[in-house]
This record gives sequence, structure tokens and C-alpha cells, in this order.
Amino acid sequence: MNGAHLHLITNHLPIVGVIIGTLVLMTGFILKKDQIKQTALGINIFSAVTSLFAFFTGEEAEEVVEEMHGISETLIHIHEEYAELFFSLSLILGAVSIITLYLSVKASKFAKHGFIITLALSFSLLFVGK
Repeated sequence: MNGAHLHLITNHLPIVGVIIGTLVLMTGFILKKDQIKQTALGINIFSAVTSLFAFFTGEEAEEVVEEMHGISETLIHIHEEYAELFFSLSLILGAVSIITLYLSVKASKFAKHGFIITLALSFSLLFVGK
């Protein structure tokens, strides 16, 4: 198994995780259930962790793929730029999710604001990931 294989195995986990996390978070808002919103935060944290694996296997995948006939260096560069943006936003979303989870467990009045910020960040990641 080479770097390209590892990248292909891991690179969809953060994207799918953000989609599921956003849907679960929206469900928590609709049903007004903190437990559902906390579950979404856990999914976002998982997505941030998996984005680490996807990001750090990307360079090895590039080395394998760039040697193949018909692979555009321009497309690889565009993919890399989007990946860097998604990675950064994913880590921010993960950090905000951790903070919001802590505030929610401690029943802080600021948890409500954390959930709103988390939802906004989730939507921004959905648009970067597409």
C-alpha cells in the first residue's frame, strides 16, 4: 500500500463527516435537543482528526500520481489549494466544536453561541468541499 492508496482511503472521511455533522446539527436545532447537537460536535471533531490523515497523505499521493501519463499538474495544484483551505477550516471547525462541547457539557450560557458558530463554519466547509 502506497501513499496514494492511503490518501484515497482517508480523503473522503472529512468531507462526508462534515456533511453528516451538519445534517445532525441542523436536526438538533430543529428538534431543540442538546444531545443531538453534541453528537454533531463529536462528528465534527472526528472529521477534523480524519482531515489530518487525508492532508498528510496528500503529498505522497501527488508523488505517485504526477508520474502517470495524462495527469495535469494544473489540476493537482488546484486540488491542493482547495485541500489546504478545507484542511484549515476543518481544524477550526474541530477546535470550535471541542470548545462548544465543553461549554455545552458545563451548561454555559455561551454554548448556544458556539452551536451557531459551529453551524456557520459547517456550511462554509460544505461549500469548500464541493
